Amino acid sequence: MQSRTPSRCIGELCVAAVVLGSLGACATLQPEQTGKQMIGSPESAVRSTFGSPTETYRLADGTSRWIWSRQPLGHQVYAADFDAGGKLTNYRQMLTETEIYRAQVGTWTKKDVQEHFGLPREPIQYYPLMKREAWSWRMYKDGLQTAHFSCYFDDAGVLRQTMIIVDPLGGDARHSR
Repeated sequence: MQSRTPSRCIGELCVAAVVLGSLGACATLQPEQTGKQMIGSPESAVRSTFGSPTETYRLADGTSRWIWSRQPLGHQVYAADFDAGGKLTNYRQMLTETEIYRAQVGTWTKKDVQEHFGLPREPIQYYPLMKREAWSWRMYKDGLQTAHFSCYFDDAGVLRQTMIIVDPLGGDARHSR
């Protein structure tokens, strides 16, 4: 049996830290890929990988959604969907044009928008002439151009309009890496 010297133990700990750190870095740098690989995993494994969500919702169909928002300075909102048994069924970035176009104008309410995109972290605006409240999130249009996604609600809280406004001063993702 080989004896373990203090320097060998320190070396082993360094290797373990690098390995564990790189696993955590993958979840941080590539959350969508990591989340999709975890489909079927229990809630505890998802929480262990991504940390505590910023928001959690019990949806009408008995499933639940956890949201990790990187707003207001980031451009992402990630969502993990779980079945009634607590197993991961889907993991995705919510601030994409595909997800935004799912918003149903005239049907969705503030609650629906909140459950889909998370709470807005930008200041909520009210436009009295339009009689509309606006919620906004930062995003990348076409995956590159910085933009703001906004939802406009009437006084009854029903979604009346969505809009993506490109930020001409924001640059694009290729220059921020």
